[in-house]
Order: sequence, then C-alpha cells, then structure tokens
Amino acid sequence: MAKAFKYGLKGITGFLEPAERDLLRSLIDDVISMLQPEERDGQDPLAALIGLDMDVAEPTDRAVKRLLPNISKNDDAASLEFRQLTERSLRETKIGALRAAALDLDKDEIVLTPEGAKHWSMALNDVRLVLAERLDIRDEADAEHVHRMQDWSQAEDVESYLALVYNFTTWLQESVVQAMLQSLETRR
Repeated sequence: MAKAFKYGLKGITGFLEPAERDLLRSLIDDVISMLQPEERDGQDPLAALIGLDMDVAEPTDRAVKRLLPNISKNDDAASLEFRQLTERSLRETKIGALRAAALDLDKDEIVLTPEGAKHWSMALNDVRLVLAERLDIRDEADAEHVHRMQDWSQAEDVESYLALVYNFTTWLQESVVQAMLQSLETRR
C-alpha cells in the first residue's frame, strides 16, 4: 500500500507498491504519447529548435485540449498565435516532467530532490487533468461524485475504476505538494 510523501532528513520520500508504480508508469506513458508532437516532413529545423510551430492547430482530443488550453475563449486568432509560439515548448516541458517522474518509479522508496518533487507535482497534475476529462469532471458536484468512489471492491465498470485511479493520483499529488510546502517552511 502506498505511503504518502513526507519531508524528512533524506528529503521528500514516499513509498509505492510495484502494482502502484506500474499503474503510474502506464498513466505517465499514456500522457506522454498524447503530448508527443507530430513529426512532419520538411519542418524547419530552426523553428523546431526554438519551439515555433506555425502549422499547429487546436487539439481535437478534449483531454489534450485540457493539457494545452486556448489562452482566450473569445479570441481564436490570439489563441492560435500563442499556440504557434509556445505549444511545442510547453509539450516538451510537460513530457520532460513526466519522464523525470517515470524514472523515479524504478524503486519502492522514492526520494525526491526539490526539482524532482516539482516534476512529480507537474506530472501528477497532467495525469489528473487527463483522468478528469475522461471522467467528464466539469464542476465541484462532478468532483464530489468521483470522490465518493473509495473502495476498489466496488469498482464495477471503467468509470468507477477511473474514479479510483483519479482519487489515488489526487491523494498522491496532494502528499507531494504538502511535503514540498513543509520543506519550504523548514528552510526558512
């Protein structure tokens, strides 16, 4: 059974069972594959190097759109321009954090540096955003409905299983963030 992340003498530490690590690794891999930029023939290497993507379009997958939202609901042109200038580097930043978190899953006890904790927080947030979209969480009432699912023995369908996974990743992220806050308070 997972143990919440805590701040202590070794830094921020947590414990995950092998099945929990496998689950997280699978979720992280899924989100990475969603964020992987498409390779295009004839793409300007300089534009790719500095993160420009003039051929980018708003994502059609709602979960990817939640990871990479428009900057404005009312200005499609401004959102597209911002997307062209930033989306590639945002995708790469997110993928980097996800991969860094995945590397920590090779051990039962996870020991995080401050930078590692930041990566974990970012990675778990992105996993939760995708799960929230798949569960159709739109408001507090939806979130409360999902939160009620706490018992693995009650999981009868894909939605209830996803709700349990969402609750697990929420708890895990909250423990990472609380440990990060505790480490900041200790340093003062």
